Amino acid sequence: MKARVLVMMKESVLDPQGQTVRKALNGLGHASIAEVRQGKCFEVEFAPNTTKESAKKELDAVAEEILSNPVIEDYRIEFVD
Repeated sequence: MKARVLVMMKESVLDPQGQTVRKALNGLGHASIAEVRQGKCFEVEFAPNTTKESAKKELDAVAEEILSNPVIEDYRIEFVD
């Protein structure tokens, strides 16, 4: 079983890297792009007999403690078939 943990800056936190990318895209003629937010993606593979429930619980703990900064970032877990 595989999962992805997507970590993004909270909406209330300024994202200067995303703004820089948006400005560059606009400068290259992509004027319809109004906002870009930058983030991180972690792919995690579990041992064969891991249940989805235990994997979710473990990923929540890992994302809270290691992969994200809960003060300024949110995370989302997606399971990949």
